[in-house]
Amino acid sequence: MIATTASLKPGLYIVSTPIGNLEDITLRALRILKDCDLILCEDTRVSNKLLQAYGINKKLMSYHNHNADEVRPKIINELKNGRVISLVSDAGTPLISDPGYKLVRECRAQGIYVTSAPGASSVLSALVLSGQPSDQFLFAGFFDSKKIKDFEASPATLIFFESARRLLKTLEKMIDTYRNRTVSVVREITKIYEETRQGSIEELINNYKENGLPKGEVVIVLSPPLRSNELSETEINQLLIKALAHQSVRDASASVAESYNLSKKLIYQQALNLKNAN
Repeated sequence: MIATTASLKPGLYIVSTPIGNLEDITLRALRILKDCDLILCEDTRVSNKLLQAYGINKKLMSYHNHNADEVRPKIINELKNGRVISLVSDAGTPLISDPGYKLVRECRAQGIYVTSAPGASSVLSALVLSGQPSDQFLFAGFFDSKKIKDFEASPATLIFFESARRLLKTLEKMIDTYRNRTVSVVREITKIYEETRQGSIEELINNYKENGLPKGEVVIVLSPPLRSNELSETEINQLLIKALAHQSVRDASASVAESYNLSKKLIYQQALNLKNAN
């Protein structure tokens, strides 16, 4: 068996790294990265910046979607020989939208020790910053318009990754399916220009059309669907006022009634009253 660091048990260590602010890393994570034999990472250039910031000089090996199937057997062999190996992603918690889960699954099957050093996560950070209900949430990975209907009936808060350049098109694709959800767009989490914008999907679409698309990393958080029995008359009026700003009374009332499963006749009358009052 190959000799290794006495303080760490041989096996695979899943280590969370910062998602923007370099200070967001735990003392335990730094100790593991310093004392392990090898660090698996997506991009050696990105991981090297983190290691250099903390004075850690360690051998790196690329492990990503394109080489995972080829490299995985070599990693398993090293682990069987008693190595201490860390797995990191470019940012945040490994295994979230990356092939790391296949390595963990193989380690489990082979009886190899696996543990994690928890830390930063853009999914959880975005959820917290959005202010959306967090008692039940569903992370759906990178937005895929082909799967948009899969989550339509979900009662949970929905979380999607997206690129800033595709944000407007994605919101436009979401509007019909998720019209009765509030949306939060969280970007540049933990960085200088961290920002959270919140409103109806339509409001954010209009904002980005008028002011241009944001820059940086983006996470979209959608509230659970609002239900008709949860809406007060004031909230319904607010929805109608927004719709009436660019739609006829008939179209605005039909849109609100359909989105929230309300009486079309009653909502039409409410919209007509609002229109006449103004």
